[in-house]
Amino acid sequence: MVIRREKPEEFPQIYDLVKVAFQTARVSNGKEQDFTNQLRSGGNYIPELALVAEDNGKLVGHIILTKAHIVNGSNKFEILYLAPISVVLAYRNKGIGSGLIKESFKLAKEMGYTSVLLVGDPAYYHRFGFKAAVIFGIKHRHEIPDENVMACELVPNALKGVSGTTDCF
Repeated sequence: MVIRREKPEEFPQIYDLVKVAFQTARVSNGKEQDFTNQLRSGGNYIPELALVAEDNGKLVGHIILTKAHIVNGSNKFEILYLAPISVVLAYRNKGIGSGLIKESFKLAKEMGYTSVLLVGDPAYYHRFGFKAAVIFGIKHRHEIPDENVMACELVPNALKGVSGTTDCF
């Protein structure tokens, strides 16, 4: 299993991977593959933090972290947004998602990023250090339950004193 940076020529293949992976996800709106393309085409895309998991030349997983902000009045704090993470069904429960998250966090920290935000399932993401963002004083602008909006500090106390709202992208 190799985890590496995605390549532009793989974007169509990654689109299909994300689409197929979310067809068997517990929660999906069916548009995750389009959201991935939207994130790439926006000004917050960080190519070094868009990774694939490859097994014998076959793409089996994908993760993308993009820039986002916590806004409080005129204060703006940069944070990373993790979404979506995709692993094809036949490769789930084999540590691929964990590997993608750990590698992306390592790279993000090396690049100077200090924290990550996401919308997801607390049962899965708590093991990576995610906590309800509301604990840090961070709320989502949209009607998403507080327990599903989570933040993780890559650096201890990175979110101390940070509060406000985000729309994540």
